[in-house]
Amino acid sequence: MITKIFNQKQIKKAAKLIKKGELVAFPTETVYGLGANAFDSNAVKKIFIAKGRPYDNPLIVHIAKKEQLNEIAKISKKQKKNLNKLIQKFWPGPLTIVLKKKNVIPKEVSAGLDSVAIRMPNHRIALNLIKYSKVPIAAPSANISGKPSGTCFQDVYDDFNGKIAGIIKSNECKIGLESTVIDLTTKNPLLLRPGGTDFESLKKLLPNLKIASEKSNKPKSPGMKYKHYSPDAKVILFEKTAKSKIKDFSNKLKKENKSFILINPKKIKNFPRKMFRIFRNCDRKKIEYVLIPAVEERGIYLAVMNRLRKSSSKIIK
Repeated sequence: MITKIFNQKQIKKAAKLIKKGELVAFPTETVYGLGANAFDSNAVKKIFIAKGRPYDNPLIVHIAKKEQLNEIAKISKKQKKNLNKLIQKFWPGPLTIVLKKKNVIPKEVSAGLDSVAIRMPNHRIALNLIKYSKVPIAAPSANISGKPSGTCFQDVYDDFNGKIAGIIKSNECKIGLESTVIDLTTKNPLLLRPGGTDFESLKKLLPNLKIASEKSNKPKSPGMKYKHYSPDAKVILFEKTAKSKIKDFSNKLKKENKSFILINPKKIKNFPRKMFRIFRNCDRKKIEYVLIPAVEERGIYLAVMNRLRKSSSKIIK
């Protein structure tokens, strides 16, 4: 397959591929997405094949206007109040909301669940692609399943050139981490995945918001069940009480002639935005181990620690 590369003025051409049931990778403010017509089960299946993604891992449906919510989701009176608060404050933006789905959403999108995860991205290209496609777009992050998410054109090109119909070329994604996911189908709102919208801001708006356990065998959100975001290098995470062990671990790797790098998130400007690119660069340099000390889980760093734990080969406590 020849993968067509589109610039920012060729979004209508990319939208034609979505209409035809093909896959197009596109930028958002969080990470690049790998998109297909959310109403087309055959198109959605291509996402799982291209990524090597397990079929029990649900996708996020991206919309361009609030009215599309009613096309794809069932909204109860109880949910409406919280939903309106979230939309007014955080949409468009890096917040995904889980609601009960309507039958127009294929089972492939929702991993067979009766719910659907929905967000409105805060990115002109993404919104225009949805608008011109005239359908909601189902899209996980644009990366090979389990590997670091693609946050720039080159990352996505490296993973999918020759495997998908098109890629829209744009600047590096501003946030660099996936969206926050909130479940409104439960008795109290649940944070399923921390991300670009911080927990503290959400808690102010929804005081009864809780952080969900990740023990469910049927996750309602991507990023919950499987190991994710991992480079080929082995990520070793040193939790707060184990930071003193980094030097000993480094000396051990030196004796074994292993290549490694020590990354301190607090000493790297805009680390959340750069984290996945750093992981990918480590692989390009054939680095075998990445040593990272834990950081305080506040603001965006709650999402950072979530990703680090998911990507780690070993966590030292």
